[in-house]
Amino acid sequence: MRTTTDRVFRKAFVTGLGMALAALWSAPAQAADVVAAGAGTATRQILASDTTVPRGVTVDLVRRTMALSAGEKRHLRGRLETTSTTTGIVGLTQRIRCLNASGATVSVVAASARNHEGSDTTTYATPGHLPLYADLLFTAPSADTYTCVLQGTAYSSLPGSYHLTAVADKTWLETDDTDRTGAHWWQNPACESADSAGACTYVGDGAARRDAWVFYDDGTPVHKWQAHPDAVSVSAQANLELTTCYHATASCAVVMQVYPRGKNAVVDTRLEFIQLDATGHACRTHSTTARRTVTDDAHHAVGYSSLTGIPIDSACGTRTFLLRVYVKHVSGQTVKIDGTQSGITSLTNGIAFNNFS
Repeated sequence: MRTTTDRVFRKAFVTGLGMALAALWSAPAQAADVVAAGAGTATRQILASDTTVPRGVTVDLVRRTMALSAGEKRHLRGRLETTSTTTGIVGLTQRIRCLNASGATVSVVAASARNHEGSDTTTYATPGHLPLYADLLFTAPSADTYTCVLQGTAYSSLPGSYHLTAVADKTWLETDDTDRTGAHWWQNPACESADSAGACTYVGDGAARRDAWVFYDDGTPVHKWQAHPDAVSVSAQANLELTTCYHATASCAVVMQVYPRGKNAVVDTRLEFIQLDATGHACRTHSTTARRTVTDDAHHAVGYSSLTGIPIDSACGTRTFLLRVYVKHVSGQTVKIDGTQSGITSLTNGIAFNNFS
């Protein structure tokens, strides 16, 4: 069991959330499975064997290649479950990246991150096993063959030899087999890891706001989404990445670092999907709430929210919807709402779907 002093010593070596990419490894053998999806069927590519993720290296884990027409959309969901060879803390980022036939990254890269808190961690559902999820709505910019890859990166400045391991069968990439007609993707504005430009949105104490509306008053252009005329219902989801801003972290603006490490943070969140009336005001509001705790050990944590099978009310007079996420600071550390890094990597995002049956 780690003592408090030992834990603090080991945490001191953890680096901030970084999105720099290292050389890619070849993907190991993988298995495919077909599962049900909201728009029809989806294919799940499963990691067939445990795969080492060394620190500082981005590793290809599973992939799927698809021939798509211009404008075709696919929802991709990735799950990366890792174990660690050290009791120290190691940063972990997973990405979903799609490449065209020439090997160039296309459109946005979806990512999520959290520190793996060590091989002896008992707070995960399975002790020592940290799972992460990420979602991407990919739209083909032109007719081409695209390969979408689930990647994992470990990062830390802990001394010694150690690595994370992506767990076979529990790590996978799931991809729609058919077009997600009319679906829409939201992502919030630029917010680099260290935020030296002061561009990020924060909620908390000190100079931070007490609350914020993601995709609504955080600099994101407000988008009013039109449900398809043939849709019988709609669904929405959002992935919200938060980072705690303790003293001396490399992941927040200095002015937002109010408390020393160990205070942790609690926030309340509410995903809203609002059907508007003909005047542009709320007619029907659908929402789901959650209280989320982000520890300084985890440092980064992503919360997943969804609303499914929402009826389209004809009495509202429109099929127009607005998606937003309310974030309110409750206690503890100020938190950063992570955004888009390096112009392409999205950590906080949302998707709206049409349901045709």
